[in-house]
Amino acid sequence: MSRPGIGSEELERWTVEARQRSLELVADLDDDQLMGPHLDVINPLLWEIGHAAWFQELWVLRDHLGRDPIRADADELWDSIEIPHDDRWDLPLPDRDETVDYMRRVRDRVVEVLRERGQGDGELRYRARYAVHHEDMHTEAYTYTRQTLSYPPPALSFVPEDGGAAPGGGPLDGDVEVPGGAFRLGAGRDDGFVFDNEKWAHEVELEPFRISRAPVTEGEYAAFVDAGGYDRRELWSDEGWAWRREADADAPAYWRRRGGEWRVRRFDRHRPLRPHRPMIHVNWHEARAWCRWAGRRLPTEAEWEAAAAAEPDGSGGLAAEKRSYPWGEEPPGPRRVNMDWRRMGTVEVGALPEGDSAFGCRQMLGNSWEWTADTFGPYPGFERDMYEEYSEPWFGTRKVLRGGAWASRSRMLRNTFRSYYTPDRRDVWAGFRTCEAAGARGGGAE
Repeated sequence: MSRPGIGSEELERWTVEARQRSLELVADLDDDQLMGPHLDVINPLLWEIGHAAWFQELWVLRDHLGRDPIRADADELWDSIEIPHDDRWDLPLPDRDETVDYMRRVRDRVVEVLRERGQGDGELRYRARYAVHHEDMHTEAYTYTRQTLSYPPPALSFVPEDGGAAPGGGPLDGDVEVPGGAFRLGAGRDDGFVFDNEKWAHEVELEPFRISRAPVTEGEYAAFVDAGGYDRRELWSDEGWAWRREADADAPAYWRRRGGEWRVRRFDRHRPLRPHRPMIHVNWHEARAWCRWAGRRLPTEAEWEAAAAAEPDGSGGLAAEKRSYPWGEEPPGPRRVNMDWRRMGTVEVGALPEGDSAFGCRQMLGNSWEWTADTFGPYPGFERDMYEEYSEPWFGTRKVLRGGAWASRSRMLRNTFRSYYTPDRRDVWAGFRTCEAAGARGGGAE
């Protein structure tokens, strides 16, 4: 199925909106908060917002159109490949006003060239869209940086017409059965804009499997914690146990016990545990340990994508056609997904039934990222995109996540999108759903 791209007018709107969202996400922070403490898992926000504009200028205006840089020192300030992470707090960064001025000037020039020549320049549209999605990834990062640093939730300009309410709610128990057979993993050549690590669709053979209808919830994860799961060596891999000991972790990030009950920090406030919300801020090691405790396992990314995108063929197998989104081809909307900051946090796993996949899995896009079992690597025939550092340097060192979270952009994600983090990261909006482990019906576990 051929899926058309977007025109230059829509790209103009996206370019303006992405920059507005970046600025809104830091507008209430003072100068000290914009720099923040020196931590391995975050960037100084003042540097990061400038970097997003620099990336856009580099790939759209300079590399493609041959324009001179707006700032002569831009590469020395914001080139993420050349500037080591630890050095970003010590750069002679321009102040907030200068940075914002640079961001707006880049935006305005990109909008201008899209208006002048975008309709007839497919490469320009591709690069402009790539830069928008790069900024989309950073706006999610600005949001989890605010969580990491206990800043208050951001105040955004849009107000949802429905007040942010999500249809449905409560728990969603049980598994669905997905038949085995041939499945084409990855994006097809007619799928429109995709990133290099999605290229290209290739056939894999799946065994029949059972996968949970919903992600693991806070209540389900609390049972593992209360059962001493963090102290049981047999539940953890060697790498996971080494992480747990080094991190001195005895509970999930942002959890604390008060008066015999768990409370969870969201941004700058602690709230009671919400048993039917998806578990987030757990890393891959923690997800694996929970699975062993429960007699479950993480899905492979091929299983995850099949549960999200495939359809039954009517004869006990998988149809050849895949869906762009779990529900079909209609673009994401608030009755199907919890994305785009619309609800400023997760919703209960039973919410949004209109977003179900063909097999009955819910919230496979949005709400919380989901760890898979697989190490991030290339698909057969991998070819780098223009931005060579997007995927290839990280092969073999990260684990694959799928699906997106409540602060992800719905315009960027679809069933084939792959994200990746190191297995120790638990600052991101990541949780997990699970599969029946091999031999589980007979009492075995992973």
